[in-house]
Amino acid sequence: MEQWWAWVSEVGFPIVVTFYLLHRIEKRLDNVTKTLQQLPYQLTFHSQPKRSTK
Repeated sequence: MEQWWAWVSEVGFPIVVTFYLLHRIEKRLDNVTKTLQQLPYQLTFHSQPKRSTK
């Protein structure tokens, strides 16, 4: 905790809060990136016509 106070005094409160929030949501951003990369494949798969089995 003492390290956080040192950072606040050196770089300022808004920058420390920004770094904390970015660090906290890093996994969520990775998931969004993976989902966006898979989107074209999912759209191609779902847009193909279905074959009837009759």
